[in-house]
Formats: sequence, structure tokens, C-alpha cells
Amino acid sequence: MNKAVFLDRDGTILKEIEGTSPETLGYLINVQQVELIPGAAEAIELARNIGYKTIIITNQSAIARGLLTENDLEKIHSKMYRLLKEQNPRAIIDGLFYSPYYKEGIIEKYSIDSPQRKPDIGMILDAQKKHDIDLSKSYMLGDAYSDIKCGNNAGLNNILVMTGYGKIAYRKCLDENLKINFIASNLLEAVHYIQEIDAKKK
Repeated sequence: MNKAVFLDRDGTILKEIEGTSPETLGYLINVQQVELIPGAAEAIELARNIGYKTIIITNQSAIARGLLTENDLEKIHSKMYRLLKEQNPRAIIDGLFYSPYYKEGIIEKYSIDSPQRKPDIGMILDAQKKHDIDLSKSYMLGDAYSDIKCGNNAGLNNILVMTGYGKIAYRKCLDENLKINFIASNLLEAVHYIQEIDAKKK
């Protein structure tokens, strides 16, 4: 079976967007807003080099909210892949799973309470099945409470990154006694930590 790093997208790989109006709520809804966090491409290459599948797991409730179409999202991801390749041709994403669902949305077919939405583990289970992943040897890396809660629910090792909403998430995770294996300043530091842990097991 394979090991994987499950990666949140916004605030972990891509820079968080500051809301320009109450309606946008900081959602990345425009392809021009796509910008990599420094070190993200290097981190993704390193994760693959040390034997991990790289799987993006991202909530995209902007679709249910009517702020974004799935076609728009595809364009955003195409630019993300292009920027990763430009920075590092070996920064390859092995899989990407997104959840367009949000119960209080305005687009009917997406406005449901779905197990595909973090902190539920539907996307993790889909990735596990598709990529033959051993969850007990895998990690969740993200900047949000929902990432760490999802990782706990799935039995993953969990790393909170301080980019994005990391500081806010840390307080909430503490309040709920969620397991955090490591707190990293960014994605690259997180993967270096995994590399060190693996080296100690050899």
C-alpha cells in the first residue's frame, strides 16, 4: 500500500485570498488570484521523493454558494498545476479531490449535507480507494480546523501549517483536544518534519 500526504489547497499550497466584499468571503474565485505560497512546489517534490503520494483535498463551497462554477474551478486548478510546473517540474500532484457541497448554498444540487465535505472523510476514503493508501502511515497537512478535524476523523497523522488560517485553527483545535503531530510554519517545513520522522524509523 502507498503512503500519502493529504494537502489542503488554500492557505497551504495557494495563498489565501482576502475578501473584497462580504459576498466573496475570501474565496478564490478568479484565476488571476492564483498564487503559490513560497516553498510549496519544493515541498511537493520532496514529499514524492521520500515516497508519498501527493493528494489535494479541498472544500469548494463557493460552487454551492453560486460564486464559482466547476468549469471556473477547473481553470483555477489548471493554473495551479502550471505554476507548480514552472517553479519545479517535479512538483507533481498525484490526485485532487474537491467538495462543491454546502448545505446552506443556493445551487440546489450542491446544497446538501455531504460526507465529501471536510471535516467528514468522504474525499479521504475516495483517495484511499483510488490510490491504495495506508491511512495509518499518511498525513493530513492544512491550515484550517476542518483539515485537522478531518485528519483526526480519518486516523491520519496531522500537521497544522501556520500559513493561511493556521493561528485561528490552532486555538480551536486546542479547545477540542484534536491531535496535532506537528505545527509547521509552512508546507515545506511540514514535509521536512515527515522526512525526519521517517529517517528515525529506518
